[in-house]
Amino acid sequence: MNSSMLKGIAIGGVAAVVLGAGAVTGYRTVAQPREAQVVAVRDVLQTVTTPQERCDNVQVTHRAPTQDPNRITGSVIGGIAGGLLGNQIGGGSGRTLATVAGAAAGGYAGNQVQKNMQQRDTVTTTERRCKTVQTKSQQLVGYDVTYRIGEREGVVRTSFKPGATLPVKDGQVVVDAPAVPVSTAPAG
Repeated sequence: MNSSMLKGIAIGGVAAVVLGAGAVTGYRTVAQPREAQVVAVRDVLQTVTTPQERCDNVQVTHRAPTQDPNRITGSVIGGIAGGLLGNQIGGGSGRTLATVAGAAAGGYAGNQVQKNMQQRDTVTTTERRCKTVQTKSQQLVGYDVTYRIGEREGVVRTSFKPGATLPVKDGQVVVDAPAVPVSTAPAG
């Protein structure tokens, strides 16, 4: 065998190995599944607590403001009435004593009558009262997806609700939402 023949065999052998390796790699790439079969989808929910202000209009009863808090008017009117009544009783120094006693008793009675009237004199107003309440709600945070590739099953969490299949890239299930195509139609 001559040297050029040996070189040709060597180069041919190397080329066969390279082409064979490329074919195996290409076959593996072609043979890898491009989709995973979706077996089950379960919503993943999270409880969210949100503070909210809740206000109500409430009827409130207050004692009406008074212009005579010491009840002087009731004492004076009661004292005059009691004095007049006491003056009608007895004679001489007994009349003076009855007038003074009637005025004192009438003054006290008038004071108490005015006190009772002031306590029952009320005003009702509407007040707005607010408080913070915690509102709980369920928020969807993703989907737990059970999938099958060939005989192998697995579970992944996705941010989107998948259809019947999930894409597979380099032997791994793609869990990112698919890109939404951008419309290139002119606005009009």
